[in-house]
Amino acid sequence: MDPVQTAALAGSVSTDLSVWGLFMEADLIVKAVMIALVSASFWCWAIIFDKWFRLRSLVQRADQFEESFWSGGSLEELYDRIGSRPADPMSSIFVAAMREWRRSAAKGMTDREAVRLSLPQRIDRVMAVTMGRELEQLESRMSFLASVGSTSPFIGLFGTVWGIMNSFHNIGATKNTSLAVVAPGIAEALFATALGLVAAIPAVLAYNKLSTDIDRYAKRLENFSVEFSAILSRQLEEKA
Repeated sequence: MDPVQTAALAGSVSTDLSVWGLFMEADLIVKAVMIALVSASFWCWAIIFDKWFRLRSLVQRADQFEESFWSGGSLEELYDRIGSRPADPMSSIFVAAMREWRRSAAKGMTDREAVRLSLPQRIDRVMAVTMGRELEQLESRMSFLASVGSTSPFIGLFGTVWGIMNSFHNIGATKNTSLAVVAPGIAEALFATALGLVAAIPAVLAYNKLSTDIDRYAKRLENFSVEFSAILSRQLEEKA
């Protein structure tokens, strides 16, 4: 190809390197990769904000509940005030334990020695089941963050490899190695990798931070369950 044809071809190649231009000039497969990565990133941010606000709210409610619980008031009155609709996991654990306690007391089972020995175990199991159910809801969709964080770079790399393959194919078809011909295709391909990192980095950071906060909150619930179980066991012993 003579220099005049090369210059004409180079001038006809799109040099729009904006985000929208790179997307519009990309191959159909690369476009699909870009759309998937942008969608995954958007969904990750929705999960991140939802979990962050929810954890913040649960910690505040736990503080309020513990303030009422350790205020020295009657546990029966606290249970009646919370009712059948606890607003947070710690209240749910308390309600589940008190409900089991009341059922046994209403039937006069707390006067039997065998029941007094088995009741703390039943209450512990009830609290453990309630805590597991509440934490399962809190941890929902966390696996999506982990999946996006681990797979997005590879998905973006796939788009990059595909785009570079197309660039080399175009080079072979036009027999032109001019930078004006090669650069747009390579830029489109590398843009897919950039989107993969944009989706992966916040997902990994948020997953680590949220997992740590959830584990800390779970430990707080576990400590409350142990303390409440000790209180109920002590009341059983005093009653005996």
